[in-house]
Amino acid sequence: MKLIVAGQEAASASEFAELAFGIDVELFTGADDETAADTVVRLDVARDVLRDLAPEPARYASALMRTAERNRALVWKAAA
Repeated sequence: MKLIVAGQEAASASEFAELAFGIDVELFTGADDETAADTVVRLDVARDVLRDLAPEPARYASALMRTAERNRALVWKAAA
């Protein structure tokens, strides 16, 4: 099954969400190699974007942020 949004084919579920909602998923989930300072700046921008988003994309983005933080906590616990 092809995932097509606005004439563009999405290669993955996250790319589909990015095309459908018009938001960059990584803005809310972060990158593995980002520094603590980068995380602070990214989250500040993400909160600003959440305030400007329509309700449905805002709920999705907020859920992404919670999931990303939960996953990071699990990785840190596993490494300890």
